[in-house]
Amino acid sequence: MRLLLTSAGIRNESIQEALVGLLGKPIAECDALCIPTASYGQPEGGPSSAWRFVSGNQPNCPMTGLGWKSLGVLELTALPSIGEDLWVPLVRQADVLLANGGDARYLSYWMQRSGLADLLPTLDAVWVGLSAGSMVMTPSIGEEFVGWQPPTGGDRTLGVVDFSIFPHLDNEMLPDNCLAEAEKWAAKMPQPSYLIDDETAIKVIDGQVGVVSEEHWRHFTP
Repeated sequence: MRLLLTSAGIRNESIQEALVGLLGKPIAECDALCIPTASYGQPEGGPSSAWRFVSGNQPNCPMTGLGWKSLGVLELTALPSIGEDLWVPLVRQADVLLANGGDARYLSYWMQRSGLADLLPTLDAVWVGLSAGSMVMTPSIGEEFVGWQPPTGGDRTLGVVDFSIFPHLDNEMLPDNCLAEAEKWAAKMPQPSYLIDDETAIKVIDGQVGVVSEEHWRHFTP
């Protein structure tokens, strides 16, 4: 499976080149599905965040407005109420799945309940995550990032990769995301972590991990 796990989308030329490499063809030749679901688990985001993501009105977090051949919306909360024949073929045909930020636990819950999580290993599509859309692929996110809680509680996510992610490192709008706080978070995690700023992404191809960055990041092993 091919993953591009970003902090804030396709922010720079290096990350975009990595994306095109994973796709194997130009963006303009690719069919994309965007997943806004994580937006609804975060009170300060909600519908307005979902709209900005879907419409491409996120100039600081480029994802849906990159010039895809086609762009559709895959809202996971709707999938359990419709037949798989109405959405699974469309997912299989997609070249890329774009997952918005928001609440990683909420996204994880709906990926599992909708059946998308079970479908992922069989897909040829590239998964591109933005913040929570990246964190959802990790084993756990740490209590600092827990907001919405499922009935089971905890901070577990999908565990597609074997490391955790601290996004938005040193973002001036998020003073608690300084390196010192990120290292405290990482020291409590049971698996290795990547601390990444908004100009950094993690590329995963068949379990092989690489970092694409134009600014700074840290790899932390507890």
